[in-house]
Order: sequence, then C-alpha cells, then structure tokens
Amino acid sequence: MREAAFIKQNKDKWLRFESLLQNKNNRVPAEQLSDIYIEVSDHLSYSKTFYPKSNTTTYLNQLAASAHQRIYKNKKESQNRFITFFTKEFPLFFYNFQKQLLLSFLIFSLFSAVGAFSAASDHTFVRGILGDAYVNMTLQNIAEGDPMAVYKKMAATDMFLGITINNIRVSLMAFSMGVLAGIGTVFILMQNAIMLGSFQYFFYDQGLLWESARTIWIHGTIEISVIIIAGCAGLVLGKSILFPGTYTRLNSFTKGVKNGLKIVISTVPFFIIAGFLEGFVTRQTQMPDWLAILIIGSSLALILFYYIFYPHILHKKQIHEARLH
Repeated sequence: MREAAFIKQNKDKWLRFESLLQNKNNRVPAEQLSDIYIEVSDHLSYSKTFYPKSNTTTYLNQLAASAHQRIYKNKKESQNRFITFFTKEFPLFFYNFQKQLLLSFLIFSLFSAVGAFSAASDHTFVRGILGDAYVNMTLQNIAEGDPMAVYKKMAATDMFLGITINNIRVSLMAFSMGVLAGIGTVFILMQNAIMLGSFQYFFYDQGLLWESARTIWIHGTIEISVIIIAGCAGLVLGKSILFPGTYTRLNSFTKGVKNGLKIVISTVPFFIIAGFLEGFVTRQTQMPDWLAILIIGSSLALILFYYIFYPHILHKKQIHEARLH
C-alpha cells in the first residue's frame, strides 16, 4: 500500500485518537485506552516496515507514546483509588443516605430502650437474651471483684481476629437481609439493640453501670455505630426494592445493591479498629477514667465526622465549586 493511501485510510482515526488523548479532562476508560494503544501500535509497526524514515512513522510513534503515557497515568490513578474512595468518593456519595442513617439509628435506639425496659420488668429476660452461661460467669466475676474479666480470658490477638471477623459478618448480614424489603435489616438491628439494652441494664442492676460503660464503650462506640451504618446499607437496599422511582424494579435493585455494598465496604476499617480496641485495649480495665473517656470521645468524634459532618462539608464544597464554574 502506498503511503498516501495508508494515511488517507487511517487519518480520521488517528486525529480522533489524538484528540481523545490530548483532552486531559476526559476520563477515557482503561479498555478503550488499551484498544487505542494496540491499534496505533499495529499501524506504527506497519509504517516502520514500509515507510521507516517518513513523517508518518514519526507521528505514529508520538501517538503511541501518548497512549502509553495515558495508560500508565490511569494505572497510577487506580493504585490511589483505595485512598480516594475513603477520603473523597465515599463521603460525598454517603451524603445522599443521611435519612437512612438516621432511620437506622432511631430503630436501634428504640429497641435498645425496649431491651433495657424488658430487662427491668422481667429479671429472667436477661438470661433469655444473653444466656445462662454468660450471666453466671459475669456474676462470678463480679463476686471475685473483676466484673470485666471476660475481656481478659482470651489471648489478645485471637480476640482481635475473632471479634473483627464476627463484626464484619454481622455487618454483611445486616446489609444482605435488606433484600427482604428492609424487614430483615430491621430484625438484625432489633436483635443487636435488645441485646445491648438488656446487657447494660444487667450491669446497672448490679450497681456497675459506670464500670461497665467505661469499659465496654471503649470498643463499643465504633462497633455499635458501624452496625447502625451497616443497617443503613440494608435500608438503602430495602428502599431500592420498595420505591424504585423512575427506574425499573430490577435496575433500582441493582443500584441499591451497589450503593449498599459501598456503605458496607466503608465500615471494614472501622470494624478492624473496633476489633483491635476490644482485643488489646478494653482488657486494660485498670486504666484511669480520663483515658477511657478520651478513647470513647475520640471514637465518637471520628464516626460523627466521617459519616455525618465530612459528607456535608464535601457536598457544600462541591456546590460552591459548581457555582464558580
């Protein structure tokens, strides 16, 4: 093929590739970039064979280099995607689900109160919820002067791993049960909330409310908060089934699964932190009150900032930038 015919056959394609690669604001999918690079490389190889010293070969060499550079840049960005997801993408995304978060919190609070009230009304209720073995063991620990000894019985690392895995399992269950139109999620929240309410009343009844609270909430502040957030993910899934809006029910469900899964993924680092605190820190029952309060307060501030305040800050910033443009 003559060089002029080769250029005429592919010129429009090359110009389109060049325009696509030079537009830095245009996010080109990785697959499309790969296709461009392969096609330009084939053309370059042909040109090198038949027109080794022509301007066409020089031009195609530059075009192939630009495609390769763009691919490398995309790979570099994908390596930072993990950080970007947690620092920008997710908080801005989660701004849209503050109502579901509030609903999950209210459901959990309501059933916590139900658990405490039930325990106050019927002393056998605590045994029914927590089990005779746990109640008897705790009463024995109280009699021996170490009410929180349960947190010292297992090796720290084993407790950390076991608790973390269990909490992630609960989180996934709270989310996945949202497929039952959200009712399953409400049930999971109810179970955990009633257990918490009856648990705290049990220690109150033993005159150890402060002792239990300052110890348990060292890890419980993050653990309980993130269970509520996982409940939010389940409610998002449930809402997608019940209220598809302008989407087909299948499309709405698919979107609900993706949105809920993002919320669940965001909780994993926090469950790891909660597991670490329960495994290694909660057992330090001799720590001064001010240190326990500092850990609890810092944990609460972290959750409130990341899931409530920071999404609002990013949303306002986004609106402000849009107005400027």
